[in-house]
Amino acid sequence: MDTTPRRIDAKSARGFRYFPYVMAAFVAILLLSNLIGAAKPSYVTLPGGTQWSFGAGVLFFPVSYIIGDILTEVYGYARARRVIWTGFAALAFMAFMAWVVVALPPADGWDGQEAYEKVFGNTWRIVGASMVAFWAGEFANSFVLAKMKVWTAGKHLWSRTIGSTVVGQGLDSLIFYPLAFYGLAGWPPELLWQVVLSQWAIKTAWEALLTPLTYAVVGWLKRREGVDVYDEGTDFSPFAKAR
Repeated sequence: MDTTPRRIDAKSARGFRYFPYVMAAFVAILLLSNLIGAAKPSYVTLPGGTQWSFGAGVLFFPVSYIIGDILTEVYGYARARRVIWTGFAALAFMAFMAWVVVALPPADGWDGQEAYEKVFGNTWRIVGASMVAFWAGEFANSFVLAKMKVWTAGKHLWSRTIGSTVVGQGLDSLIFYPLAFYGLAGWPPELLWQVVLSQWAIKTAWEALLTPLTYAVVGWLKRREGVDVYDEGTDFSPFAKAR
């Protein structure tokens, strides 16, 4: 049986088998990385004893961008846009749920409220910064990759995944940390910008390091779905109606 992907435009794509699973993986990693690691700065010790700070969430959050690359490369910008909005809605609900649960009065005899608030009681400043950064970064990432695919006629996937990550992750880091932590105690400006730069560098390095895996997953999905979507004539507005 011929499993070679056939090139189609984005409007002709229908009925993808594996799309729901990729979307579920994207949303799950997005929520977990924001829930567990977004607000904790950590560090590595460089040669010479210097400590270099980075945000702990950087270890796993870039995986959502890699899945975002796969979504756009295989399924096209329009479907990636749908997934980004789904992730945005999930983040908003997670923030609302955390706010409600933290605000509920603890039962008599339970002494975990303070720890619960520390873990789940992010300020609305952090929540808002996270959502704005995610929205802007993911749409920029998907837009750049989709455009570059058309420009390169589908060649040099590595250039699209890394190039879109440089733009998307850079925008994400540049928005999130200043909006969330600028001016707060424990976040002096030099630490803040060090974390921004390290986030950007580490996220891009993650993308480059996992390029062979991205190639394998993209190739497998294209063969299984039997298509190769190009965004020729696509409306790239984040607010365009789904068709």
